[in-house]
Order: sequence, then structure tokens, then C-alpha cells
Amino acid sequence: MTTVPQISSSVRRPTRIAANAGIVIFVVLYAAIAFLQPSYLEPSLFMNFMRRAAPLVILACGQLYVILTGGFDLSMGAVATLVVLAASILINGDPGVTRVVIGALYAMGIAVGLVNGFVVAFLKVPSIISTLGTMLLVNGLALAWSGGAPRGDLPDNFRNLGRLVWRDIPVVGTLPLAVIVIAGFVAFAWWGLNGTVYGKRALAVGDNPRAAELAGTPVAATRILAFVVSAVSAVTAGILLGGFSGVSVNAGEGLELQAIAACVIGGAQLLGGRGSIWSAVFGALSLFALFTLLNVLGLPQALRDSIQGLILIAAVGASVRHNRRLT
Repeated sequence: MTTVPQISSSVRRPTRIAANAGIVIFVVLYAAIAFLQPSYLEPSLFMNFMRRAAPLVILACGQLYVILTGGFDLSMGAVATLVVLAASILINGDPGVTRVVIGALYAMGIAVGLVNGFVVAFLKVPSIISTLGTMLLVNGLALAWSGGAPRGDLPDNFRNLGRLVWRDIPVVGTLPLAVIVIAGFVAFAWWGLNGTVYGKRALAVGDNPRAAELAGTPVAATRILAFVVSAVSAVTAGILLGGFSGVSVNAGEGLELQAIAACVIGGAQLLGGRGSIWSAVFGALSLFALFTLLNVLGLPQALRDSIQGLILIAAVGASVRHNRRLT
């Protein structure tokens, strides 16, 4: 019988604390926004905030799977861009083929995830190098396919996946379809890590891959599936982005770093072995709230990159310090 290494309480406890810290950071940041702009306390405006944060939340959940197994996925933004450009070219304004094209988009994403997973798991290429190469490859293919400029057209039944909003809803006032997509994807991601044996395997692989392999854990399969989930999240986010803002050759630019930063803010350990879906969710909401706060304060948008860099540097330093304490 295949056994799974037991996850010690020293690993489980920080996961719960990290999730709580992510909630606190989000509440503090959103309170600051509401203090400056009281209208953000209105339910309908909060729903709009959630709608705009939806792609980042979904990407963070997918990125968490890879981070838990000790890797990174830098190809997420490129996949999201490919989804937007491919959808506009393949659909080209014909609503009758939207469902078929969406299925093809998920097939493309899964193929990218499998390539990333196989290169990392079997060729032993570090994930940061493998997915950087995939990012460049996918970006190049997307730009070559589109000619470097937006082409085609996205019909309403595709764009509604990102921008459709139901109004006159009791209590919340409005209910964006994107919020329902968030709820569905988060539930799926949570079930994958908590309702199946896969979650324990992912933590074991991220914590100590050699020990996990000796205990009978399918390390290669665990890592491959993590990259597939990450790619699926990138496709879902790309579909929402296409619905929000239409066709753009820069639709997913920088989203991979934002997803990593979101997981870090929520408390996921960059070297693997620690994290939860709620840490990713509230980390993403915290990061998006931070971006919103910067906009409310009138600070330049370019400051986002600097803040993300500081977050990642601080996170790596904290992870290294934590590991030294354990050893």
C-alpha cells in the first residue's frame, strides 16, 4: 500500500496562522480604502471590487499548487494573453462557436501545463527556468499568431463571462458573474487540497521531495498535476480578462508575478511545504486592495512593480530565515 508522509504540526500550524494574517491584511487595507472613499462600503461597490480582483484570485489559487510542491509558474501571464488573443481570432465575432473555442482554450492550457510539468519532473529542469522558457515561447507564438496586434472580435456571450452583472439582488445589490466564477474555482481548488489525498502529497513533496519519494509518494505526478491546475487557472483568468477589457496583446503581462506575490502575502512558503487556499485568496485580495489604495491616493501605477519586488525580496528572506531556524 502506498503511504503518504505525515505532515507534522509544525507545518500545519503556520498554515492556519498565515491564512489569518492574510485576512487581517486585507481588512486593514480595505478599511483604509473605505476611509478615503466611503462609497467602497456599499455592497454593490464591494461586489465590483471582487469582480475586478477575480483574475488575480484565480491565478493565485493555481500558483499556490505549484508553490506548495516547491516550484514557480512564470508562464501564467503568457497563457492568459494567449487565451485572449486566441479567443478573438478563433471566435471572430461568431457566438455560435464560443463554447467549442472555450474548450479548445482549456485544451491549450492543459497542454502547456503538461509540458511544464514533464520538463520539471522528468528532465529535472528548475521550474523557474522551465516556465520562463515556456513564457517566452507562448508569448512569441501568441504575438506571431496575432501579428503583434489585436485581431478578431469577442462576441457578447464570451465577454459576458467577465462583465455580466445581475442587478437588484437582495442584500448585495449587484452580483457579477465573475464572483460566481471565483466561488466555483476556489471551491474546486480547496477540494483538491483538502478533500483528496493530493493535498497531503503536495505538502510532502514541497517539504522534502526525497523523503516523500522514499515513502512512496508519486512525486512526478504530483508536480505535473500542480502545473496543470496552474495552467487551468491561467485559462480561466484569461477568459475573464477578455470579458473585462476586450482584446489586448498585453492582457496577462506581469500577472504571474502578482500571483506569486499574492501567495506570499497570504503566508505561503516560497520553498514549498506550507500554505492554504485561503492564504492565496486573501493574499490576492490584499494585493488588489493595495493596488486600489495606491490608485485612490493618486500614486503612480508604476509603483506596483516596486512594491511587488519588495514583497518578493522580503518573502524570500523570511523563508530562508524560517528554514534556518528549523535546521
